[in-house]
Amino acid sequence: MARPRSPGRAGTRGGRRPVRVPESGEAAAGAAPERGVLSREVVSFAAIGVLSTAGQALLYWLLRTWWPPAAANLVSLLVLTVLNTEANRRLTFRHAPVRAARAHLGAGGLFLLGYLATSGAVLWFRHADPGASPAAETVVLTVASVVVTVVRFAVLRLAVFRAPARRGG
Repeated sequence: MARPRSPGRAGTRGGRRPVRVPESGEAAAGAAPERGVLSREVVSFAAIGVLSTAGQALLYWLLRTWWPPAAANLVSLLVLTVLNTEANRRLTFRHAPVRAARAHLGAGGLFLLGYLATSGAVLWFRHADPGASPAAETVVLTVASVVVTVVRFAVLRLAVFRAPARRGG
């Protein structure tokens, strides 16, 4: 037969742990903290992405005065991908237990995808309008970069910056 407990000693006997009370602003539902993390990551990734896209567009536009589109895109994308990946590693995904080498290696594959997509867009645009200015090319490059960024966020979050699965034992 179970012994009744006194109100002042609830949760201290029988191996029970006290119930965690959610912090202010945190819902009691289990998915609420995950949504908060996702929201913070999206905002941080977007802010870094805007700065990176602007930096790449500016560098592309400057390099384009001397180099062909593919070369200017390669260099501008390479420089900004390294900076972007490190900023996201330190700020957006700062709680992920991922070393810098793994982050940059994972971003390397995404770099190739981004380069092919953005260069393809610019080269297609130059084919469609051979007399287009470098400024117009930069607009096309920027739009293509935004599309690539959405894919990049999903891959970085789901594959590169996720915690490794624990082995069962």
